[in-house]
Amino acid sequence: MALTIADAMPRERYTQSSFGERPQNLRKALGLTQVQLAEAAETTQRAVSCYETEAGSPHAPAVISLAKVLNVTTDDLLGLKPPKAVPVEDDSEARHQAKRFQMIATLPERDQKTVVRLIDSLAAGSSVRKNGSAPAGEHRHGR
Repeated sequence: MALTIADAMPRERYTQSSFGERPQNLRKALGLTQVQLAEAAETTQRAVSCYETEAGSPHAPAVISLAKVLNVTTDDLLGLKPPKAVPVEDDSEARHQAKRFQMIATLPERDQKTVVRLIDSLAAGSSVRKNGSAPAGEHRHGR
């Protein structure tokens, strides 16, 4: 008996939903439109629509990019394992954060860069507080 590629490929173990439903449900849970997901995944809205309606299947690089943007593993996205249940409060927080990022994306590029610098500055300050020392050139003042 000849071995075919289909015989050698792992079978989908988790079949609760079709491929198209998974990225669509994840996208909606994050409060993203197809256009926003497409921009973040560096593809087109038409491609996202094709994936969600199963008119076309994404190539491996597209699966990887979608998984990164949707904050899941490629196995989760492909349905090889069941998705992790997200507690309700985590889901609402994820939606809130997604809306914040959407708001930032609507800002002019100059303002977006300012927001990024602010976040970098806050992150640097957080690491200073954790290890108790100020970066070179900065002095801590007691109160």
